[in-house]
This record gives sequence, C-alpha cells and structure tokens, in this order.
Amino acid sequence: MNSSPDRGSAEPDVSEIHQSSSVNWRVAFMELIASRISIIQLESKEAASDFTCRAILLAAAAGCIFATWALSLAGGITWIAQATHCHWSRVALAAALIHLLAAVILTRKATRPVTAAFMATRNEFLKDRKWIENFQTSKKSSD
Repeated sequence: MNSSPDRGSAEPDVSEIHQSSSVNWRVAFMELIASRISIIQLESKEAASDFTCRAILLAAAAGCIFATWALSLAGGITWIAQATHCHWSRVALAAALIHLLAAVILTRKATRPVTAAFMATRNEFLKDRKWIENFQTSKKSSD
C-alpha cells in the first residue's frame, strides 16, 4: 500500500499492523494467564498454610478432649466405686461395657445403607447420555 519511496519504512504496512496487533494480543493474553496462575499459586500456599495451622490446632484440641475424657472416666469410676462400695475394677468393667455398646451402636448407624449421593445430577447425566445417543443415531440415519 505504501509505495512512495520518500516515506520508506516510517509507516508500516496495514498487514504488518494487523500481524503486530495479533502478536501483541497473544502476548498480553499469555501475560494475563501467567499473572492469574501466579495469584493462584500464592493463594494456594496461603490456604495450605492456614489449613496446616487449623489442622494442628484441631489435633491439639482433640488431644485435650481425649485427656479430659480419660481423666473424667478415671474420676467417675473412683467416685462411683466409693459411692456404691463396689471395687473399682467392677465399675471400670461396667464403664468399658457401656463404651463397647456405644461403639457397636454408632458403628451400625454409620454403616447402614444410605441413599446414593447426587441422584439428581446422576439422573441429568443419564438424560444427557440418552440425548447424545439419540442424536448420534439420528445423525447416522440421515447420512
């Protein structure tokens, strides 16, 4: 387009402008993607650190709860043994049986059959599969 020799390379050709803007757009897009990835990496590190701190705190809390339960159990056994004039070993065995019974009940409750999760989503996927199969068979019959 630019055929005058006096301007020379001062004004780029239209195709060069188009190609240059296309390259600039790609570079800008790749920089945008790279910046988003770096933000995700930073936030992931922060989230992992936060999760680790929370997990440590919850583990410490669980340890404290277990210690409280064990000490309460020992104190309760002693108190019941003194109040009933029974030997402490009999009270301890009774407490063990109560805990075993609770464990069996909770285990049975946790392992009973439950309804399948995500039934609505599964049904929609089945509908999608049928639609795709019908679409493919109608496409093959039209060929």
